[in-house]
Amino acid sequence: MKDKKVKKDKGALRVGLVAADPLRVLGLQTIFPEGGSVEIVPLSVPGALDASGVSLILIDSACTEHIFELLETFRRSRPRFRVIVLGLDEGHDHIQRIIGAGAKGYLAHSAKESEIRMAIDIVQDGSVWAPRKVMARLLESTSAESKATAKPAKVPKFTKRELEVLRLLAAGHPNPAIGRELGIDVNTVKKHVGNLMRKVGVDNRIALSVQVVNEKLLLKQLT
Repeated sequence: MKDKKVKKDKGALRVGLVAADPLRVLGLQTIFPEGGSVEIVPLSVPGALDASGVSLILIDSACTEHIFELLETFRRSRPRFRVIVLGLDEGHDHIQRIIGAGAKGYLAHSAKESEIRMAIDIVQDGSVWAPRKVMARLLESTSAESKATAKPAKVPKFTKRELEVLRLLAAGHPNPAIGRELGIDVNTVKKHVGNLMRKVGVDNRIALSVQVVNEKLLLKQLT
């Protein structure tokens, strides 16, 4: 598959796609037609490593027998790229391995259009997308590690607006959706999320969500 040069369109999020099946490419280009908020850029495996103008890449695992080696290559040479893997295997252990290998998301080939759109939004926002049961296992694992090393800390105090943002964030909503729900712009949402991370003492959205769930921070605000 020939690499497609990325056009300079300030309004569109450019998403690279590595897929051997032309129907997979066509399907995603149908979901995200030209001129929309997301531009699908077909890439080859070597081209993906050298791609410019994209920060998020979808990789169909059917196009390679070495998906874990490929993820390791991305993590080592292109750590800023956010990778979502597409695949047939919907087993929890397999998906957990994919996420553990560095992917920021996993979508089954049978994923609906709404799932694909939400996965891209959430991963672009800096969070991880995976089936709920897989995410629950990842959160449990992260929580166990955190509790083993964490020191007792005071319960942080949040403003009313921060609590509204926190509830939506913990429910899995990306920044644009939080902004629409609360009637505020995305930059304001990002500012609130940054304040929340600082108060909780974490450095990313995933860790923030883990703390909210496992430390019952929302409930503690009511006591």
